[in-house]
Amino acid sequence: PQGIGSPSVYHAVIVIFLEFFAWGLLTAPTLVVLHETFPKHTFLMNGLIQGVKGLLSFLSAPLIGALSDVWGRKSFLLLTVFFTCAPIPLMKISPWWYFAVISVSGVFAVTFSVVFAYVADITQEHERSMAYGLVSATFAASLVTSPAIGAYLGRVYGDSLVVVLATAIALLDICFILVAVPESLPEKMRPASWGAPISWEQADPFASLKKVGQDSIVLLICITVFLSYLPEAGQYSSFFLYLRQIMGFSSESVAAFIAVLGILSIIAQTIVLSLLMRSIGNKNTILLGLGFQILQLAWYGFGSEPWMMWAAGAVAAMSSITFPAVSALVSRTADADQQGVVQGMITGIRGLCNGLGPALYGFIFYIFHVELNELPMPESPSGGSVVAQYHLQQNSIIPGPPFLFGACSVLLALLVALFIPEHTNLNLRSSNWKKHCGSHGHPHSPQAPGEAKEPLLQDTNV
Repeated sequence: PQGIGSPSVYHAVIVIFLEFFAWGLLTAPTLVVLHETFPKHTFLMNGLIQGVKGLLSFLSAPLIGALSDVWGRKSFLLLTVFFTCAPIPLMKISPWWYFAVISVSGVFAVTFSVVFAYVADITQEHERSMAYGLVSATFAASLVTSPAIGAYLGRVYGDSLVVVLATAIALLDICFILVAVPESLPEKMRPASWGAPISWEQADPFASLKKVGQDSIVLLICITVFLSYLPEAGQYSSFFLYLRQIMGFSSESVAAFIAVLGILSIIAQTIVLSLLMRSIGNKNTILLGLGFQILQLAWYGFGSEPWMMWAAGAVAAMSSITFPAVSALVSRTADADQQGVVQGMITGIRGLCNGLGPALYGFIFYIFHVELNELPMPESPSGGSVVAQYHLQQNSIIPGPPFLFGACSVLLALLVALFIPEHTNLNLRSSNWKKHCGSHGHPHSPQAPGEAKEPLLQDTNV
């Protein structure tokens, strides 16, 4: 196969690192350009842009995954990275086109789906969770240093240099895929011609959601994921803008916040998660993570001082253990021939939240009049900007209303998670799944097309 060496997890890791390192450099410049482009209703427009991007990603991910099963992973890695990074040079050329292309690029902003399929092609089942963890940790690591580097270069040399550097790294990523990444999908698994048909049932983004109600345990898990990830997705889209414009953080402080949060999250998702899973069990780890998330969101919601944001950020790192613990619970409780179906449901729920969360947060900021009508003024002697202090006086009771809404949502998720059994084999409860899929014989007999396919990764080996 074309490329350097045989397909490996390290090829996937480098692709992810370069893509998100390029975007991480633009963290501080994007916040400034966003406010300059939309001086009124900044948070609402940010939520709409990210919401459209998330919904388009949710709708397109299964189709791109299905096509990559037919035509191979390498071409779709190239396609997704190219279109995801296409808006970068437009930041300085035309901010309006920059945000418009970001919204539309959601159709192809599914690099993670293709990368996970790439990893699944080249790993055994017992190696897969470790490989996925390495990819996720690489994503976090790329965001630990890049915002700080981008903020420093922007302050010293100007934002134009940062945009040029980010564009160069994105081009390097594209060249790396073209030259170095070998195809992972075995030739024998690919059809002989490019005109081979794909399963449109397999490409249905709502296929995973339709199966949610077929088992009560899966329904509880999916409701928990939806209620807990909806505020997380909204928070991720708007929180750094909130720190910069409302809390008076400088670009360097925002970059440092991201770095510290990233490092703590990596520690939490590796060392702390492993210790908790062994000592208190899977379900209790999920409940603990949800508890930390409630505390973090409430602290963000009521916090009016920078030190409160830093303290809540440390708690946020601990709340990052929730989703890995949920994935592990599903992996342990689901039957071998249902892994793809159940994991696909959860991934589909998260994809839907990536679209709904940012739009919801932007709308709540809008209805509570958390807005800025001018650029931040020079910092006052106390450390925060005058504009930020003015708005905190205006909203002194609840400085961040969406975060408080998020805390209520996660509290509901915690109450639902209490009813999830610690040890349950879904095979004992899934006769309706077997009938629905037409598998009446051996539990591992082949299932109907489109029913046992993971809708985002689309990998027959999973």
